[in-house]
Amino acid sequence: MQLWVGLGNPGPQYSLNRHNVGFMAIDAIAEVHGFGPTQKKFQGWLQEGRIGSEKILLLKPATFMNESGRAVGEAMRFYKLALADLTVFHDELDLAPFKVKVKQGGGHAGHNGLRSIDQHLGPDFRRVRLGIGHPGHKDRVHGYVLGNYAKADMDPLADMLGAVAGEADRLAAGDDVRFMNDIALRQQD
Repeated sequence: MQLWVGLGNPGPQYSLNRHNVGFMAIDAIAEVHGFGPTQKKFQGWLQEGRIGSEKILLLKPATFMNESGRAVGEAMRFYKLALADLTVFHDELDLAPFKVKVKQGGGHAGHNGLRSIDQHLGPDFRRVRLGIGHPGHKDRVHGYVLGNYAKADMDPLADMLGAVAGEADRLAAGDDVRFMNDIALRQQD
């Protein structure tokens, strides 16, 4: 069993924020792979399903970004999962918009959702980094990540989310390199 967590902030006012691309990825995966209904559990929203032969739990914490670790930690303890079973989908300033990279462990680079999970569980979990690009100056980061995607970004955003969901079987099987390569190939079309 694996736990896949999308990071974001709850509420319709945040739904199209760059900071919520983790939530968007989880929603796309649930839709494409026919996951079960959403349940309120672990201070968030949980869906269960299968991708290939793997049972996957999808979680969107409702704790707001800065407290994501509380919800993730609760789910991890309940299911008695190891950090190797955890994958976190999050926005990444240091990647070009709509690029996708997978990384095992590492720092939080100022990302409050990752910082919270690190504090509750430690840093050694898999991350799916969803590129949002950088606004150019650190003083503009807060407004940028909490800003909505532009209308011109909607098609490439949908393409990226579709590719992530469409190649999720590679991620479920632990083939991170093939997952990244296949997404890159889809995005070239």
